[in-house]
Amino acid sequence: MTIALPAVRTDLGGGIAGLQWVVDGYTLTFAAALLSAGSLADRIGAKRAFGLGIAVFTVASLACGLAPQLGVLVAFRFAQGLAAAVVMPSSMALIAQAYPDPVRRARAVALWAMGGAAASSAGPLLGGVLTTVSWRWIFLINLPVGAVALLLLRRVARSARHRVPFDAAGQLAGALAMAALVFGAVEAGQGGFGRPAVLAAFGVAVVTLAAFVLLEARVAHPMLPLELFRSRTVVAAVVIGFAFMIGYYGMPFVLSLVLQDRGLSSLDTGVVFLPMMLTGLVLTPVVPRVVERTGARPVVVTGLAVMTAGLAALALLPATAPTWVTAALMILVGLGGPTVIPPVIAVLLAAVPTHRAGTASGVLNTSRQLGGALAVAVFGALAAPSGLAAGMRVSLLLAAAVAATAAFTAVEGLGTRH
Repeated sequence: MTIALPAVRTDLGGGIAGLQWVVDGYTLTFAAALLSAGSLADRIGAKRAFGLGIAVFTVASLACGLAPQLGVLVAFRFAQGLAAAVVMPSSMALIAQAYPDPVRRARAVALWAMGGAAASSAGPLLGGVLTTVSWRWIFLINLPVGAVALLLLRRVARSARHRVPFDAAGQLAGALAMAALVFGAVEAGQGGFGRPAVLAAFGVAVVTLAAFVLLEARVAHPMLPLELFRSRTVVAAVVIGFAFMIGYYGMPFVLSLVLQDRGLSSLDTGVVFLPMMLTGLVLTPVVPRVVERTGARPVVVTGLAVMTAGLAALALLPATAPTWVTAALMILVGLGGPTVIPPVIAVLLAAVPTHRAGTASGVLNTSRQLGGALAVAVFGALAAPSGLAAGMRVSLLLAAAVAATAAFTAVEGLGTRH
């Protein structure tokens, strides 16, 4: 999607703010609905939730590919985000149910992550190739993929359901809090933090978040049991997931705009991203074996430290540096993909009961998507007043500082062996 943003702007119009909503329209609903989706997967069964999410995502992709206006594209990006929110925790819950043994589960999570790594590796280059024909094909290509996923799902055994009363008030308060926070950040990026709409959104976020915590502490069957956060592992996983996405999601957004602003085509920009993504694809199946020997903490801390170095180096790289140097430094950021999130997911799933796997996964992925959404909003805001190049430098230095903080969190919060 980020590779295609300039082509979308040329075809449908809109400035940086409009492009932010093409990205954040998806991410906002993803983040807002993940908690509810994780709870839904535990209640109706992971298989049913996964199938529902894939079906809606596929239909929304078709609508995005046919969108005649930017507003229509943003609207169906919201629908894609809602569907993806259902897919993510239910897929992880299916893994937790299929592999009760922690070692086999960690390897299964690595295979799950390898699917994402393969998609990430193909995404920038394939996005560049498809955009040379039409940016619409980056959505239409999802149709056969969705159909194959639904066919494969028929072979999966039925998932257990946990019938408990529906926490409607908690669902509403949690979704409003996440949506208001992301909306406020995006609006701040467009016109500053002093705008009435921004202040109102942040006010709603604070009030609804407080209400959510109070509700979850008092209801008999909360959608998010607060005792999950008594685990230091759960807290550390949430913090690391949030911080990781600041750099891993925010960097491609701002860097793809800068590279194409310097004259690179969408295809050339995709090629620049390819070494970073291929690094993640190659290392993803190797990392679980290393984790089995050393424990998760050394691997995660090392990945975050290398990622910090890569983000800082990219921020300080002169604009006159050859493009291949940029691609080489991006590999350092790409190393964070396989070394951070898969081990953190495996540790998280081992730290919670199986029947809480969907909920815990929803919490982790909410933090990740919230980090990605805020990164796009803040990085876009930094680029608007000072220009793309200067905004990129400040953004990547900020992302490096956040990644370094996550490394210290991993040292304190993750056990050495699981």
